Amino acid sequence: MTLVGWLLVGLGGACGAAARHALALWITRAMAGGAAFPIGIFIVNVLGSAAAGTVAGLAAAGRFPSGDGLRLFVVVGLLGGFTTFSTFTVDTLALLRAGRPELAALNVVGQVLVALAAAAIAWRVAS
Repeated sequence: MTLVGWLLVGLGGACGAAARHALALWITRAMAGGAAFPIGIFIVNVLGSAAAGTVAGLAAAGRFPSGDGLRLFVVVGLLGGFTTFSTFTVDTLALLRAGRPELAALNVVGQVLVALAAAAIAWRVAS
């Protein structure tokens, strides 16, 4: 990969990570007032999955620009930085350590199923 490619991934990742943090924080404060359940990251992961499904669907239909630079920036960088499995797992572990296995289970099952459905619907709509 070229230096420009690495820079595009880094720039996209920085933008995605900043957007993830800002949106998750805002959602958590607005919807739950900082409740125990990580609703902000839950919604971010669903939105990120829908965005990834949209890009994948558009690409499959030949309607997403095929340039490597745009793909590196959007898919690898922006969406890679926006969706965050690592935060998801740490939030789930924190719920387990806090003695809230029911919320941990809800977080795992809910995010996987809802995000998978969001990606599938977005792919279908985009293609």
